[in-house]
Amino acid sequence: MKIVVMGTPEFAVPIFEKIREKHDICLVVTQPDKPTGRKKMLTPSPVKVFAEKHHLDVFQPQKLRTSYQRIIELNPDLLITAAYGQMLPKALLDAVPAINVHGSLLPKYRGGAPIQYALFDGCNETGITIMHMAYEMDSGDLIRQERLKIDPKDTYGSLSHKLSILGSQMILGVLAELQNHQAPKTKQNPDEVTFAYTLKREDEHLDFNQNADHIVNRIRGLSPEPGGYIMFKNQLIKFYQAQISDIIETKQKPGRVLEATKELIIQAADKAVEILEIQVQGKKRMAIKDFLNGQTIIQKGDDFIEGNDSYGA
Repeated sequence: MKIVVMGTPEFAVPIFEKIREKHDICLVVTQPDKPTGRKKMLTPSPVKVFAEKHHLDVFQPQKLRTSYQRIIELNPDLLITAAYGQMLPKALLDAVPAINVHGSLLPKYRGGAPIQYALFDGCNETGITIMHMAYEMDSGDLIRQERLKIDPKDTYGSLSHKLSILGSQMILGVLAELQNHQAPKTKQNPDEVTFAYTLKREDEHLDFNQNADHIVNRIRGLSPEPGGYIMFKNQLIKFYQAQISDIIETKQKPGRVLEATKELIIQAADKAVEILEIQVQGKKRMAIKDFLNGQTIIQKGDDFIEGNDSYGA
């Protein structure tokens, strides 16, 4: 089949690699290059890197709704999206058949952050859904679903990779069904719909007034990027890995630093959280033992409940 693929993060790459083995990818659509790092250097998406590696045409519209005609003019047999990051215009969906590879068991977690929200909510399993696309977000009829267990140590990075591999294992079978006009169309149950909207800056904030499980799961869902943050002594602190501490401390108030020498342990609303990986504003990400070696920023008895919640880059 002649296929246009649309995606942006690493999640999409193994899926598109598998498609390329059997089909003609005539165009790769991905988000524009974005500034990253301290120097804000323009960086291509992983999907653009994939396209350039295989000498495939790349299209990076700022707004797809005003520039989709290029896709229609190619007259592809199919569009395949995998975490692209923009809504497809209705006129495009009306003109070209389209399917989506989505990182949840729809109708649960419709939206742009299904993998993160499965971790935020402490789910034990998630999965991949491949579906026919409809104009309403992630509402199309289901073609195939496969389940995947979530390991307690999974982060967004590890779980996204596992789901990507699962999606790549599913996609060629679905394409064969579509070619043979045998692809199922199973309606989603509207009573089971939940949403996982694209993350905003406030979703990355950590609040030690919450229970310890909530904080640890939030950090898991934000690692390796962008990290869960808190403002502390007018500095931006990010946490990338944490676990429930063995220390049982109920008399200290939430946010109180219980230990800051060989370990960094902070009281939450119910239990204590042990921080395992940290980044202080202007510094590189570190394992906690390296950070604590000689640091003077965080001391036992400090409070991680903020008076100032503004963001500093």
